[in-house]
This record gives sequence, C-alpha cells and structure tokens, in this order.
Amino acid sequence: MYDILIGMNRTPYLTDMSDAEWDCIAPLFPEPSVHGRPRLHSQREIVNAILYLVRSGCAWRLLPHDLPPWKTVYHYFRLWRLDGTWERLHTAMRERVRRHLGRDAQPSAGIIDSQTVKTTGVGGPRGYDGGKKIKGRKRHLLVDTQGFVLKAKVHRADITDRDGVMLLVDGAPEQFPRLHHIWLDAGYNGKGKGKDWLETSLGWTVKIVQHPPKNRGVWVPPGVEPDWEKILPPPGFRVLPRRWVIERTFSWFGQNRRLSKDYERLCETEEAWIYAAMTRLMLKRLAAA
Repeated sequence: MYDILIGMNRTPYLTDMSDAEWDCIAPLFPEPSVHGRPRLHSQREIVNAILYLVRSGCAWRLLPHDLPPWKTVYHYFRLWRLDGTWERLHTAMRERVRRHLGRDAQPSAGIIDSQTVKTTGVGGPRGYDGGKKIKGRKRHLLVDTQGFVLKAKVHRADITDRDGVMLLVDGAPEQFPRLHHIWLDAGYNGKGKGKDWLETSLGWTVKIVQHPPKNRGVWVPPGVEPDWEKILPPPGFRVLPRRWVIERTFSWFGQNRRLSKDYERLCETEEAWIYAAMTRLMLKRLAAA
C-alpha cells in the first residue's frame, strides 16, 4: 500500500525511501520523547522530506505542501545534526556496505582531498581560494578506498590543504584504529604540515600521488625523423591512481542540487548534508543487495 499512497494520501516522490530502505535505518533514529506535544508526522515522512531537499535543492520554505511543514522538517534536521544522528547513521551504513563488499568494517587506508565551492548571500564563514579563484568554502574529505566518506570537514576556502588536513583528521585515530596509510596530492606537501604532520604526529604512512612528468622538447639534427613518442604527450585521459576514487566521491555530491553550492550559514550544517547525501547513496545500495 505504501508504494501507492504515502502519509496523508500523497503520491510518492522519486526521493522517497522504499520499505526495505526504511527498515535499514529506522532502528538507528532516536526514540521520540515522552514529554511535550505528541508528534503529528511520522519519522519516515520527515526523513523523506529531508531527502527531497538534498536531492532537489529547493529552499526550506518551498518544500511541497504534501510533505510535513518545513518548520517541522527543519527542526528535526537541526536536532539530528546537533545530537550527531546524521553522522551515526552514515557510519552504520558505511560499515554495513563495507561488510557486504567483503571488507572489514574499519578501513586500513584512505584518501584525502578537498573541493572548493561557492557560497551564497546567506553569510557565515568564507574565504578566497587563490588557487581555484573561488570565494567560498572547502569540503575536506577523508574517504576509504571505495570512495565512502569517513570524515567530512567544511571550512573557509582560504585555509590551505596542508593546514585543513589537521582539522579534518581531528579524532580520526580514535574513530578508525586500523587506519594507517593515506594517499594525498602534491598540495599537501609542506614542511611540518600536511604530509609531514600526518607522519610525525599520527604515525601514518603517506604517499603523494603526482601527475607523471611532462614530455620535454628534444633536439634532433636536421633531416632526422624525431621520436614523436618522446615529444608528444600520450593520447587520451590520464587517470591518477587512487586520486580518482575521491574525485568520484565529489561527483556523487553533484547528483544532489543542495550540494551544488554551499547554501548554509554554518559549516556544520553543510557537513550534515554531506552525511545525509552519502547515507542515501549507501542506503540504495544496501536495499538493492
């Protein structure tokens, strides 16, 4: 019956959870309080409204009228951000997906990178990334070798990668005791920062994944056919080992219009949207399996 009519006699949206998907996460939400006014809307409908928001990118006040009122939905989204529910949901789904793939629930290796995105006129912390020529914020991610997010940290864009990595991995050794190896790009090189800090402070092994050296011009005597393989770059697109994994994670964000820019006043709110979007992605995989 749920596949036809949901909640108050409404037609389902494409973002609504199926019964199998809801069964995966329903036990992980906090129990409703016995104090105060009784809840008028089901928890499932509230989560459906939040998933509609992250996928469609609409404003809170533009939430369709056949979903719970936007103030109610925002209240629970904020409440679950403050009490860590989104991160707990995300962690539980990630560990289940990893076990389904035949891997240990706790990763032993990861990849770190950042994505600079524009902000809007809402306000809040922001900065200018001189490398990307973008004013806004950075989404700093630590992902496992499958591309699933381990930790997300949002901060001003003027904080360099080698400084932002210290904010990102705060508490990571306690959360991921098996984690010991990290892949980075060249932007994390710096004396006493980035790569050096991870190796000396946390004892992790770190490898910098760099672009292959570019071919340089070669002098040849007149009348001699040059070796074009040494001069011309190889055809096609180059895929950097391990780096493509976290770039694919950033592309997963692009499927959610709420993450096309940073629309939030608080960096912590953007982190909650990242966990919600990734939870939805893993939830669909688990239900399909």
